Amino acid sequence: MSVLNYPDQQPLSCVDYPVEAIVSIPGSKSITNRALLLAALANGESELINPLESDDTKVMGEALVRFGVRITPKLNNRLLVEGCGGHFKAPGNDPIFIGNSGTSVRFLAAAAALLPQGSNIVLDGVARMRERPIRDLTSSLGELGVNASDVLGTGCPPVEVHGGGMRGGSCRLNGSISSQYLTAILQIAPLAQSNVHIDIVGTLISRPYVDLTQKVIRDFGADFTHNDYESFDIRAGQQYSGRSYEIEADASSATYFMAAAAVTGGTVKISNLTGDSAQGDIGFAKVLEKMGCTVIYKDGITINGPTHLKSIDVDLKAMPDAAMTLAAVAVFADGTSHIKGLSSLKVKETDRLTAIAMELRKVGVKVEFDDDSWTITPPPLDRLHGDVLDTYDDHRMAMALAVIGLKVPNIVIDNPSCVAKTFPDFWLRWDAAFHALKD
Repeated sequence: MSVLNYPDQQPLSCVDYPVEAIVSIPGSKSITNRALLLAALANGESELINPLESDDTKVMGEALVRFGVRITPKLNNRLLVEGCGGHFKAPGNDPIFIGNSGTSVRFLAAAAALLPQGSNIVLDGVARMRERPIRDLTSSLGELGVNASDVLGTGCPPVEVHGGGMRGGSCRLNGSISSQYLTAILQIAPLAQSNVHIDIVGTLISRPYVDLTQKVIRDFGADFTHNDYESFDIRAGQQYSGRSYEIEADASSATYFMAAAAVTGGTVKISNLTGDSAQGDIGFAKVLEKMGCTVIYKDGITINGPTHLKSIDVDLKAMPDAAMTLAAVAVFADGTSHIKGLSSLKVKETDRLTAIAMELRKVGVKVEFDDDSWTITPPPLDRLHGDVLDTYDDHRMAMALAVIGLKVPNIVIDNPSCVAKTFPDFWLRWDAAFHALKD
């Protein structure tokens, strides 16, 4: 992956006109990491077309190589993955470093069960990763016969997993923290020794991501059923099959460009994303409609921003990754917005609930928050002011705060290079679309 050299701090330039742009978005991180794992587990070769090339997908690919999977880059942004037929090789004794990639640590914590009997691996990451909970997943894996545990006894990584396969049976799984726990189990359960039944404890968040998981699993030849997301059943003895698989554009990454149209009253077309995407964050366009935008689903998705944005009262439990983008849009709405369904943000790359409130307050916005919501009351536009905005080493914080820089002068983004986690060339594409960066 090529490394882009961004400065330690990036000054932004606002625009005084409605933006007009046609943009292409890189591949979905969520789909890329699912497809990488399932292609690795498949019988035969898979060609992944337009996968995302980023820090998160890099650590996933490197881990799979450690598990004995051959992954070969090809021309025109393609990866050739030689599947292992559900049987990984022993990776050696050194821990696998997964940075701060939540999908990687959770997916691999389950998938490592498919290492050979007698082998084991430790998954570790950056300091923040050691604060992100995973014990709900390891406990449920234990009920299914997988020996997985948090090494330090904190309920967070590092995680040690012993090989030997998944026995199967029944487990209970907390669904209120992250849907990635469920996805991790669903992806390897078709290869279990006996059928798997999962009862969800509490309310399952981010359901569209579970639907996305089911789509990718089906695309590679396996399946599962569910009872209104309260329980899941997976038949053992299934197999994944290698195939040619195109990764669609990342809907989460598209939200920042959609937001640019909304806050400037401009027009932005996402050329390589459609309204029938299985990604949950495609619903962000409908949220913008409620705020007064016009959305056209033809040859992509086009957002036309209004003269005046309406405030909104919305539950984003189904698409929490879009919450920071919406908070940035709410800064320019007429009146107070209420955004709820945000409890999972506390255990993301940073505590996003607190972080977004702190940064919006810096520019003059009144923000109240609790464990599940923000109440955002913006002042008149001429009372907003610039400041150095912290990213907390969180890619989504950086990209959401860029939206504010389109309308508020003298915004400076600290540590802009953190976007490499999921969108390495974000600032270049942002500049090309809106000429928002200073020379």
